[in-house]
Amino acid sequence: MITPNALSSLRIRLATWLLLPLCTVVLVCGYLSWQHAAEVSDYVQDRDLLASAKVLADRLIWEDDNVRASVPPSALSLFMSPEHDQVFLRVVDQDGHLLAGAPDFPPPQKQALTGNDHAQWYDMTVRGQRMRAVMTRRPMYDNGQNHGIEIYVGKTTHSRDSMLLSLWLPTVIYLLIAVAFAVALTVLALTRELRPLTRLNRQLAECASPHSEEFTIDTRSLHSELRPVVDTVNDFARRLRAFSRAQQRFIADAAHQLRTPLALQSSQLEFARLARESGDADDLDAVWRALKQSNRQLIDVTNKLLLLAQAENSREATTLTAVPLAECTLRTVEHMAALADLRHIDLGMSLPPSDQPVLVNAEPALLDALISNLVDNALRYTPTGGRVTVGISCSDTLVELRVDDNGPGIPAEARERVFERFYRLSSDSAGTGLGLAIVREIALTLGAEVSLESNPDESSGLRVQINFPAIR
Repeated sequence: MITPNALSSLRIRLATWLLLPLCTVVLVCGYLSWQHAAEVSDYVQDRDLLASAKVLADRLIWEDDNVRASVPPSALSLFMSPEHDQVFLRVVDQDGHLLAGAPDFPPPQKQALTGNDHAQWYDMTVRGQRMRAVMTRRPMYDNGQNHGIEIYVGKTTHSRDSMLLSLWLPTVIYLLIAVAFAVALTVLALTRELRPLTRLNRQLAECASPHSEEFTIDTRSLHSELRPVVDTVNDFARRLRAFSRAQQRFIADAAHQLRTPLALQSSQLEFARLARESGDADDLDAVWRALKQSNRQLIDVTNKLLLLAQAENSREATTLTAVPLAECTLRTVEHMAALADLRHIDLGMSLPPSDQPVLVNAEPALLDALISNLVDNALRYTPTGGRVTVGISCSDTLVELRVDDNGPGIPAEARERVFERFYRLSSDSAGTGLGLAIVREIALTLGAEVSLESNPDESSGLRVQINFPAIR
């Protein structure tokens, strides 16, 4: 009985697919071989019967105006066989008078002599035994008159059946040997060819340790059909590692960045308690202002950490759609205008003609966050009375988003490092050190490129440029 576990076995299923058609072919070949052996045996038996009937026909003679028939030894010798078949003979004249042989020999139900030999073969049963018989007719002439003599010869089928088995059994034996060889070869081949799966299972078991940092399966020893599967597993493991490392990095970054503000707030709360007990209103007001400032910084750091984590983790799952860049940029600049006025900074825009829509493939929320961080970073490092200009231009292949300022700029040797999280040019500079890191992560998610260079329109300052692939 085949169990469900056996049905789920790849080895058994492959063997079934290979051996079941083979066994079906063997059965069909065995049946066809039986049919062919039966035809040969029947042919040989019928030829022997006809030859015996012809010998008897040649022994018909006239004697005293009557036809006499004798059975010569040469006719009987044709029927000698190790199977000891029984032979029945019958010779009658045209009037049905028995001239020789067994009187209970049955003729065919309907005579139909065919061929050059004028013979008819038929099956019959005599004395409870199945027999094969032949009937032929010979003319005898007497004084110009034609006398038809009918000759019947019958024989049991033991020798015929023996011949059938002798012709059929060797073929069946050869077919069974071929099946046995095919079964053995199939088992050997499956055992050998499925070894890579066993090795793959061992590699998976070795790499599945929770303490394993690297989960990579070697594909060199695998079949070409298995390599795409393993490549998919390796790619999935790589994504899991990246996701896990991003989580670990986020936790480490959050712990690193939030530790100081939280400790500062704890100290400020304690100082506020002491100021309240002493009744010093001026000190208490200063503490509350400091608490409000540190709380605002804490919220800012938390929001940027969450945005950075979202940009890192949504790279694979983000669905990009055609987004109007000019509308997103204008909306962000309008939101940041109050902050620019507060710092007395001239915030302007340079857009392409309104009849020329500028579309980029992006996720709207991430695109808004990218533009906000670019403008916020420029406003943060531009001195009072400075200028920040947001510009958009496009060509056949690229859409460019630029943010120019006339602040202190970034030295060429530090332009790569500023994309590292929490990196700041000086310890007393404002900000969290996450703005440009967020910009780069979002740009990578959107398939864009970020570049830094000096502001070509000012004696100092920085230009941050984002290049989006143009939508064709």
